Amino acid sequence: MTARARSAHVGTSLSMADLLAVLYARVLRVRAEEPDWPGRDRFILSKGHGCAGLYAVLAERGFFPLSWLDGFYANGSRLTGHVSHAGVPGVEVSTGSLGHGFPVACGMALAFHRVKAPERVFALLSDGECDEGSVWEAALFAGHHGLDNLTVIVDYNKIQSLGRVEEILRLEPFAEKWRAFGWSSLEIDGHDLAQIDEVLGRLPFERGRPSCVIAHTVKGRGVSFMENRLLWHYRAPDPEELRVALVELERDA
Repeated sequence: MTARARSAHVGTSLSMADLLAVLYARVLRVRAEEPDWPGRDRFILSKGHGCAGLYAVLAERGFFPLSWLDGFYANGSRLTGHVSHAGVPGVEVSTGSLGHGFPVACGMALAFHRVKAPERVFALLSDGECDEGSVWEAALFAGHHGLDNLTVIVDYNKIQSLGRVEEILRLEPFAEKWRAFGWSSLEIDGHDLAQIDEVLGRLPFERGRPSCVIAHTVKGRGVSFMENRLLWHYRAPDPEELRVALVELERDA
């Protein structure tokens, strides 16, 4: 998809691929054949620039035909370069400007919480996104209201657009910050499928508190020349790079 489009955030799509795989295979209560089912869990990709990964998972899950992926990031395509809900089954909210999706998730969770509805809300954030003040305002809001139907997953690949997170704006002690805002927070290996499944299978971590999963991941996971490389925050592979990447990903599948 990204090679064909000659654009997109492939590194961040790969870092969250395992998280999305477990969410859509094992955790989220959704119906691909009925995307607007009222009883569904809501998932918001707050790091909307990673949309290539989400579109791929939604297509594999059956929300729309795989053939739609051929038009990713093309002029006039419904599969835009930042995630869009317009005409895309399975996408709840359009996101792209960092720090916006998570507050929307908080509003949804509050609405469900007040009427004691069983629907849950999940938001996937990037680590660089956690530089935004709106993220921490939303975190404070969710903790104050005891939104234990809300789960945040942070894709902590430790590289953002201009450098390493620890150089741009240090987040540590990261888990403790979330706890201080009234959340129950755990750290996991974001590429260990069994661990992801086990942790997300026991939500909420504490009654009366929203849950935060800090997933330690690798930018460009699965492609040797992309892993932990700032260059691949925003870059599409050329034909030879694509060939090598697909060989490596197929080998490790």
